[in-house]
Amino acid sequence: MFEQNRETLDQALSAISERGYWSAYPESPSPRVYGEGAAERGKEAFEAYLGQPFPTDQQSSGDPVGAERSPYGIDLGVTYPRPDVATLVAAAKAALPAWRDAGPGARALACVEIVNRINKRSFEIANAVQHTSGQAFVMAFQAGGPHAQDRALEAIAYGYAAMNVSGQAARWEKPAKGDPLVMEKTFTVVPRGVGLVIGCNTFPTWNSYPGLFASLVTGNPVIVKPHERAVLPLAISVQIAREVLAEAGYDANLVQLAVEEGRGLATELATHPDVRIVDFTGSTAYGDWLEANARQALVHTEKAGLNTVVIDSTGAYKGMLGNLAFSLALYSGQMCTAPQNILVPTGGIDTDEGHKSFDEVAAGIAGAVGRLLGDEARAVELTGALANPGVLARVEAAAGLGEVVLESRAIKHPSFPEATVRTPVIVRVDPARADVYTEEHFGPISLIIPVESTEAALDLLRETVSAHGALTASVYSTSEDVLAHAGKAALDAGVNLSCNLTGGVFVNQSAAFSDFHGSGANPAATASLTDPGYVAGRFHVVQSRRHA
Repeated sequence: MFEQNRETLDQALSAISERGYWSAYPESPSPRVYGEGAAERGKEAFEAYLGQPFPTDQQSSGDPVGAERSPYGIDLGVTYPRPDVATLVAAAKAALPAWRDAGPGARALACVEIVNRINKRSFEIANAVQHTSGQAFVMAFQAGGPHAQDRALEAIAYGYAAMNVSGQAARWEKPAKGDPLVMEKTFTVVPRGVGLVIGCNTFPTWNSYPGLFASLVTGNPVIVKPHERAVLPLAISVQIAREVLAEAGYDANLVQLAVEEGRGLATELATHPDVRIVDFTGSTAYGDWLEANARQALVHTEKAGLNTVVIDSTGAYKGMLGNLAFSLALYSGQMCTAPQNILVPTGGIDTDEGHKSFDEVAAGIAGAVGRLLGDEARAVELTGALANPGVLARVEAAAGLGEVVLESRAIKHPSFPEATVRTPVIVRVDPARADVYTEEHFGPISLIIPVESTEAALDLLRETVSAHGALTASVYSTSEDVLAHAGKAALDAGVNLSCNLTGGVFVNQSAAFSDFHGSGANPAATASLTDPGYVAGRFHVVQSRRHA
C-alpha cells in the first residue's frame, strides 16, 4: 500500500513547490479514462444506498438519523448512526497515540491511499454530490471528484512537507575545553488533538477534504460533521478512509462520521474541550461565532464574501461578456467564488468594438447570460438546481434590491421535473445603496453598480473587501497602469485577483497545486486552501535529548 503511493506523494511535493499545472486524478468522466461501465456501476452503487441504512461499522447511540432530499426532487431516504459526542471524542482520542507514533511518512502514504480509493469511486460520489448539492452531473463529477481529490492530495503534501522541515533527529556537538559537549536529539511531531470538519451543502467534498486530510496527515483523528442536507458524499468518503486505516493496521476511529438531526451538534462538538481543530465552510454568522467561541481550538473558516469585478476597458468585448456570463451562471452562482458586485464607470468603457455606455455594458452582460442559457435542456447542465429554499427565496426577493437588468426565469429540467432551477438575475444598484452591495446575496444574484470612475471602483473594491471579505476579485482593463493599481488594491484588501479573463479560465474556478483558494488576509476566510499556514498549526514538535 505504501510503496505504490510514494511516487504520487513525491510528485505532489514537487507540484506545491513549482505551482505549475499538475493533477493526479483525471477530470474527464470518459470511459476511456475510468473504464467501460464505470459510470453505470457508480450510479448503481449510489442507488443502492437510497432508502437504506448506510453501511458502517460505527456505533450508534440510538435510532438512526437522516433527512436528505435531492434538489432534483428525490427523497434519498438514507439513514446514518445517531452520534454520541462523548463516544466520538473518546474513540478519537484512543486512536491518536498509535497514529502519532506511525510517523509522518506512514501517515502521508496511508492518506494518499485513501484518496486513491476515493478516486476509484468517483462516479458513485459524483451521483451523491449531484443529489445533495444540486450540481449538474459533470460538475459534480469534476468538482466533487478529481478536483476535490487533488485538493486533498495538496493538503497531504503541505502537511508532510511542514512536518519534515526540522528533521527527526540530530547529533549536537559543541566545542569545549577538553572533550566537546555531545548530545543526541530527537524531534517528534505531536498532533494538536481531535479535529472537527464541518461540511457545507454546496461543495461537500471539495470544501471538506482539505481540512480532513491536513489534520489526518499531521496525526490528528478527525470527526466529520456533514451539512444535514449533504451527508452521503462525506459518508462514503469516511467509509473509505476507515477501510484503508483498518487495513493498514490503525484504528478506524481515526475518521468518524457525525450526522446531525436538527441543530446543535456542530456547536457541541466545536466547543468540546478535547476538540482542538475546527475546519468550517459556511455562513459568516456561524463562522464568526466559531472564531469567537471555540476558544480551545485552532479554527479555520471559509465564509461569505463580496466577490467583485471591476470593468475599466477591454480589448476582447465578446470574450469578456462570455466569460462573465459563464461565471455568473455556473452552478447558478452557488459558488463561494462567484462574482457578485460588478463595478462599471458611469461614463462607460472603451472596447475593441468602440465605446460602450454603462447601459450597453449592463445589457451586454445580460444578453450574454441569456444566450448562454437560451437552450434550456443545455442550460440545466450548467446551472444545476438550487441547493436549498433559502437560495430560491433570495432570488425571488432580488427585484427589491434595485432596477432589474435581467430577470431570473424558471427552467424545467428534462430529467427531473421536480428540480428547482433558476437562471441568474442581474440588478442595477444605486452606488449610494451600500446596505445592498455590502451584503452577500448567495445564489444566482449579481449586482451591477455605476461608479464615478475606475479609480473609484478600485477604492470601493479595497474598502468593501477589506471590511466584509471576498474570495475572488477580477479586473478588465487594457491599461497597464490600471492593472497595476488593481493589483495594489487587491494586495491592500488581501484578495486573489484575476485579470482580463476572456477564455476558458474563470474567476470562480481554482486549480489545485497552483491557485490558492482564499488568502486568509480578509474577513472571508481565516486561511488559504492550501498553504503552509493551513497545516502548520495542526501539530507541534516535541524534542528529547540526552548525552551521546
